[in-house]
Amino acid sequence: MDSESLVMTFSYINEKYAVSPQLEIKDLPAITAAGFTRIICNRPDEEVAEPQKAQVFRLEAEKVGIEFFELPLVYGNMTPTKVNEQRTLIEQANGSVLAYCASGTRSTVIWALGEAASGIEVSETLSATQRAGYDLTKMRETLQCAFDAGQKS
Repeated sequence: MDSESLVMTFSYINEKYAVSPQLEIKDLPAITAAGFTRIICNRPDEEVAEPQKAQVFRLEAEKVGIEFFELPLVYGNMTPTKVNEQRTLIEQANGSVLAYCASGTRSTVIWALGEAASGIEVSETLSATQRAGYDLTKMRETLQCAFDAGQKS
């Protein structure tokens, strides 16, 4: 590969959902080739320079036929509403979803919260994130609370 080649990395959490650190416009050919049909941007625009802002990326993604959604996250705003929004965006996609933020961690955390709230066992969720390279074991108690709350609703 030459210096212009893609360096983008992504990690599959399951067969339909993958996460990535910050994406670049130049990553779009590889994203398309990997079969992703939807991108979810979990990184707030306030964290990035102009070329990485969501609206700029949206326009380029839509040109190559990839749906683009924004759900900016910071750790203080991962509310049940946002968890449900992310889960809905994943479930309603016609194909694989790639979510990104600065490191991929926020996109992994919100997925894990959604899994727990929907009744997926915490140990199963933690195993999936760990296989993808994201160790969320310190969140076990939080995930268990989300699981318990989901069981009551």
